Amino acid sequence: MAVNPPTGAQAQAQFVLVDWAARPSRLGARRCARRTLTVRIEIRDYDAAWPRLYEREAARVRRALGERVIRLEHCGSTSVPGLTAKAVVDIVLEVRASSREAEYVPDLERAGYRLRRREPEWFEHRLLRSPEAPVNLHVFTAGCEEVDRMLRFRDRLRANAADRERYAREKRALAGRTWGSVQQYADAKTEVIRAILAHAGAEGDSAADGE
Repeated sequence: MAVNPPTGAQAQAQFVLVDWAARPSRLGARRCARRTLTVRIEIRDYDAAWPRLYEREAARVRRALGERVIRLEHCGSTSVPGLTAKAVVDIVLEVRASSREAEYVPDLERAGYRLRRREPEWFEHRLLRSPEAPVNLHVFTAGCEEVDRMLRFRDRLRANAADRERYAREKRALAGRTWGSVQQYADAKTEVIRAILAHAGAEGDSAADGE
């Protein structure tokens, strides 16, 4: 099922993951009000345990939902070998319709997850967390273009060492500052993320021209 293109403030969003980039300004302002930080952002060196944790949690989601899982991927910085990250594994799940919570939330809750956030104005995003492990489970409707952008950025960082190091440098520099909220830290990364994706797109165009 395709998702209609976002409009207005929704169209300004680039990535859902606070480890990655900015959200719409009005959502960011709301989150800033309730998530004021008194410490700096903590990022860690890459940990080989992160993909293992993803595989464990992905198996739990698949057991809970079976064929209702349309796409399930490890995303965010913990999905990129060698990249520094906050020690929280982000997982993106696509279902038939993320707004129809009755079709998937009860089974995920029986599996140990808890619904923590609804954002119908932002691609009908739902966030579930596990009290047993540092995991964020992000749920979208199948065909959501936001998921495609997240995974395209992940794949670029996996494949291109220069862009991966560029992003890591930016994250380390920003994490060394004190922020009023997690969202402000995320917003500050928007420019470098857009630049990396633009660079990847330009390379792709050049390769196609040469064929």
